[in-house]
This record gives sequence, C-alpha cells and structure tokens, in this order.
Amino acid sequence: HPWGGITILEASLLHSVDLPPSSGWQLVPGRCPDDTCVPRTGSLMGLGDVISQQLVERRGLRAHQAGRTLTMASLGCGFVGPVVGGWYRVLDRLIPGATKVDALKKMLLDQGGFAPCFLGCFLPLVGTLNGLSAQDNWAKLQRDFPDALITNYYLWPAVQLANFYLVPLHYRLAVVQCVAVIWNSYLSWKAHRL
Repeated sequence: HPWGGITILEASLLHSVDLPPSSGWQLVPGRCPDDTCVPRTGSLMGLGDVISQQLVERRGLRAHQAGRTLTMASLGCGFVGPVVGGWYRVLDRLIPGATKVDALKKMLLDQGGFAPCFLGCFLPLVGTLNGLSAQDNWAKLQRDFPDALITNYYLWPAVQLANFYLVPLHYRLAVVQCVAVIWNSYLSWKAHRL
C-alpha cells in the first residue's frame, strides 16, 4: 500500500489534498513520514505516562511529574518508534509471507528474541534518564525485568499473532501503538517505581 504506516484517516486526508512536490512530503511504500510516526509514538508514550500517574498511581494534577511525561514522550520519539518500526521491517524480511505459519514464526521471534532485548534496553534507559547510578540501575533491572517480561507475555503474543497475520506491514506499528497505550502505562509505572 503506497501510504506507508500512516492511518487510514491520514491517508484519506492526504489523498484528498493535492500536495506539490516542493511540499517536502514524499509517500514511500512501507514507511510513514517522520512527522506522523514519531510524534504519534511520542504522544502515545506520553499519554501512557499520564494514565500511569493519574489513574494507576493516583498522583493528582498537582503532584503530576511533567518531566517524567516529557521523558516518556521523548523516548517514544527517539527510541521506541524507530526501534520497533525498524524491527517490523527486519522481521518481515527475515520471515516473508502472510500465512498463519509465517505469523506464528514472526510472533515467536518477536516475543522470544526482540521483546526481552527491547525491555532489557528500555528499562535501563529510563533509569539512566532518571539519574540512577549504574549500580542502582542494574539492581532495578534485575528486580523489574522478570516481572515486566512475564507481564509482556500476558498481552503481546496474542496481539502480535493477530498483527502479523491480519495487518499489512505498514500498519503494524499503528496497531501496536493503539494497544500500547495500556502497555505504556504499565511500562511507565514499572520503570519509575523505585
């Protein structure tokens, strides 16, 4: 599909607008423009943190840590979006095809290989951005990683199996981002729990 990873609504809006070549917009198959994917991922990571702080931790507006929300949004823009989006493209090259067996293989590789690596990078990255020392960050990773990975396995295998079987490559990140609002709330809580 020529619209890449943008949503159907964004695609229909862009299709209805006649953009001159000098506008800087280039729709490349299998990719979404950085000014739609990156802010969307960052916004959803920030939203996950707001949900974590307000609904899970019940901080209230006065005790809301805006810097923490900004950190999570920045991680969405600079780490999560590019890494996960790139992984889906690599995974589709490693296991081409869209059969049920292909989707199962992709899910197993995603959850068996990528998910542990991703969490193993994400949690210490948040710790570092929060100013934890290397020793404290390592202790926090050892404490939180097993629980985060087990919780990951409650949610993501089923989501990813459906995603890999039913959703074209260029929409997979968008599907994951929708489900990830809940996951981001959990990750924010887990990553900021001292």
